[in-house]
Amino acid sequence: MAKLYTKQNVAISKMTPSKETINFIINFSKALKVIKVGNKSFEFIAN
Repeated sequence: MAKLYTKQNVAISKMTPSKETINFIINFSKALKVIKVGNKSFEFIAN
Protein backbone atom coordinates (compact mmCIF):
# COMPACT_ATOMS: atom_id res chain seq x y z
CA MET A 1 0.00 0.00 0.00
CA ALA A 2 1.16 3.49 -0.78
CA LYS A 3 1.56 5.89 2.10
CA LEU A 4 -0.43 9.09 1.83
CA TYR A 5 1.36 12.29 2.78
CA THR A 6 -1.59 14.57 3.47
CA LYS A 7 -0.41 16.41 6.53
CA GLN A 8 -2.12 19.75 7.10
CA ASN A 9 -0.01 22.81 7.79
CA VAL A 10 -0.67 24.19 11.24
CA ALA A 11 0.47 27.74 10.59
CA ILE A 12 0.09 29.32 7.16
CA SER A 13 2.09 32.50 6.85
CA LYS A 14 0.87 35.20 4.51
CA MET A 15 3.46 35.86 1.82
CA THR A 16 3.60 39.42 0.56
CA PRO A 17 6.07 40.38 -2.16
CA SER A 18 8.18 43.50 -1.85
CA LYS A 19 7.61 46.56 -4.01
CA GLU A 20 10.83 45.83 -5.89
CA THR A 21 9.53 42.38 -6.86
CA ILE A 22 6.24 43.81 -8.11
CA ASN A 23 8.02 46.50 -10.13
CA PHE A 24 10.36 43.92 -11.65
CA ILE A 25 7.47 41.71 -12.78
CA ILE A 26 5.53 44.66 -14.21
CA ASN A 27 8.56 46.00 -16.10
CA PHE A 28 9.40 42.54 -17.41
CA SER A 29 5.87 42.04 -18.71
CA LYS A 30 5.98 45.44 -20.42
CA ALA A 31 9.26 44.55 -22.15
CA LEU A 32 8.20 41.05 -23.26
CA LYS A 33 6.95 40.77 -26.83
CA VAL A 34 5.63 37.52 -28.31
CA ILE A 35 5.44 37.23 -32.11
CA LYS A 36 3.73 34.26 -33.73
CA VAL A 37 4.96 33.15 -37.14
CA GLY A 38 3.07 30.18 -38.51
CA ASN A 39 2.94 27.56 -35.76
CA LYS A 40 5.99 28.96 -33.91
CA SER A 41 6.17 31.78 -31.41
CA PHE A 42 9.19 33.96 -30.71
CA GLU A 43 9.69 35.79 -27.42
CA PHE A 44 11.72 39.02 -27.34
CA ILE A 45 12.73 41.03 -24.31
CA ALA A 46 13.27 44.69 -25.23
CA ASN A 47 15.41 46.20 -22.51
